[in-house]
Amino acid sequence: MFQQDKDITKVLLDAVSEGVIVVDEHQNIVETNDSANKMFGYAKGELIKQPLNILIPQNYHAGHGAHFNGFMKDKARRQMGHGRDLYGARKDGSVFPVEAGLNPFTVYGKGYVMALVIDISERKYMEQERNHLASIFQESLNEIYVFANDDLKFINVNYGAQKNIGYSLEELKTMTPVDIKPNFTESQFRQKLELLNDTKEEKIEFETVHQRKSGSTYPVNVHVQRSKLGDKDVFLAIILDITEQKNYTENLEKTVAVRTAELKTALATEKELNELKTKFLSMVSHEFKTPLSGILTSTKLLNKYKLTEQQDKREKHINTITEKVQYLNTILNDFLSIEKLEKGKINYKFATFKLSKVLNEVIYNANMLLKAGQKINYPENIDDISLYQDEKILELTLSNLIYNAIKYSSENTIIDIKISQNKTTTVFIVKDNGIGIPEKDQKNIFNRYFRAENALLIQGTGIGLNIVKDHLESLNGSITFKSKEHEGSTFTIELPNKAQQ
Repeated sequence: MFQQDKDITKVLLDAVSEGVIVVDEHQNIVETNDSANKMFGYAKGELIKQPLNILIPQNYHAGHGAHFNGFMKDKARRQMGHGRDLYGARKDGSVFPVEAGLNPFTVYGKGYVMALVIDISERKYMEQERNHLASIFQESLNEIYVFANDDLKFINVNYGAQKNIGYSLEELKTMTPVDIKPNFTESQFRQKLELLNDTKEEKIEFETVHQRKSGSTYPVNVHVQRSKLGDKDVFLAIILDITEQKNYTENLEKTVAVRTAELKTALATEKELNELKTKFLSMVSHEFKTPLSGILTSTKLLNKYKLTEQQDKREKHINTITEKVQYLNTILNDFLSIEKLEKGKINYKFATFKLSKVLNEVIYNANMLLKAGQKINYPENIDDISLYQDEKILELTLSNLIYNAIKYSSENTIIDIKISQNKTTTVFIVKDNGIGIPEKDQKNIFNRYFRAENALLIQGTGIGLNIVKDHLESLNGSITFKSKEHEGSTFTIELPNKAQQ
């Protein structure tokens, strides 16, 4: 009868799906069922008489004895694995999470414990997955909203969304997506969702703006799809804040516009340079050809005037040759000045000199160019004026202005020169009664190679004033003018009395 009862008990143990392990008060295993053997990887009967520690991971051995003795003393049923992690050790050494229910009992005066063991690996894995997904949901930098299908109210909103939108989760649970989308009415928003309700689309995507609790708005890209929360139909919305993307696009468009404008400017500049180059070559050809022709003609005519009484005719042609050579020399000096200015090779030589010395030299040379009846009014009270500047640059500047006054004025006109000096600055004024500069050409008068419309038939290179302006600016000086067509021009130069080296 005893053996029969034992066999029945064994059959019942093996029928139990949970692992059953029975140990005596010395923690030795006295019985296991098939589920326990399979769970821990042992053959039938292999665990009998083995210590219980064989099923417990090594790092839990130290504290297990005390726990077992305490349990045997209390002899009360206990569920293990709730509130703390409990692990079992398989025969192959692998460790897995378990839950165990401990049941003490006594047979023939001996104490035993029956443990009902459940392998909770799958449950732990699912918990970890849920925790992982919950962590992703909460920690995502994107905004994630879950809202109901029926009333559209928010059910859950992640931290990133709460932080950006400015509402707490409690506040959001009383709201719907329409409350944060100022560009949508409820009817318009539900119309968007109809695509998902009719199962025509798995996901919808659109751009709109969200409005924060503070009232500020920001552009967003919205992804919405259907989902389930338990048995409840919900929508999951993932929101991308595209403020930076919009800013980048706008900045890119602005950059493209700027670069396009720069390219157009560069192309226009290149075109202008090509035009200037053509104009320059044409001007050089004309400006050199005319005086050279005059020199050649005068040279040939000189050979015809060999008699003494023809001396005045010889002198006339010699003066013509001298004038033309001087003009060519001036042009060449101008070209050399341009090259030096562009390459930064100008080495100014500063010294103290009397202004009258420079002006006398300039007027002496200018007198040889005067037309019939033209006169230069010499400035008064300049004998005591001295400058610490580059003497040659001042001579070039005054020569250019006075020669222009002569060239662009008709016969029987006056060129006035006025000079004044204060403690820091010397002012030079050169006034003529010539053809003047048309108003529409005045803005370009200092541009290199530019010739005013009414001066195209008069000899000139269009580089003199450009050189003068560049030199004066290098010396911290300035040049300005006033002019009216047919009434003449007045040029004013201001130059520091003492150059800054």
